[in-house]
Amino acid sequence: MAGIYDFSAQSLAGEEVALRQFEGQVLLIVNTASACGFTPQYKGLEALHRELAPRGFAVLGFPCNQFGNQEPGTAAQIEQFCSRNYAVTFPMFAKIDVNGSNAHPLFKYLTHARSGLLGPSIKWNFTKFLVDRSGKVVGRYMPNVPPENLRREIEALL
Repeated sequence: MAGIYDFSAQSLAGEEVALRQFEGQVLLIVNTASACGFTPQYKGLEALHRELAPRGFAVLGFPCNQFGNQEPGTAAQIEQFCSRNYAVTFPMFAKIDVNGSNAHPLFKYLTHARSGLLGPSIKWNFTKFLVDRSGKVVGRYMPNVPPENLRREIEALL
């Protein structure tokens, strides 16, 4: 069976990024959107990334337009929005599907490793998956859970 580090994804710049480059780090993988009620969570995600990256932590953002058409922009528009409004420095990836037959393989893996309250499907933008240093998915958090509320769990894994 594949593990988290066996996947790759395209960056917003269009480059293929092997997740193996994050091996040994604690990861918070999030499906994001620029026009969502939860979009201000970018601020908390960025704060966690900046503060904890020196200790081996990274946030990985995956824009998704499957929920209420809340991420309709191009890669360039998404990058500009994140940079201008939230000074995002964590890795952002190309827009993907997280549910259905076209779901990105990484999200198929994540949702089956950690099912949600109502099954494996992701219900909305800003669902968060916490991955430990060995690549094990150890937590799944609903969109309404602010990133800063995950600090204790993240620091315990660092």
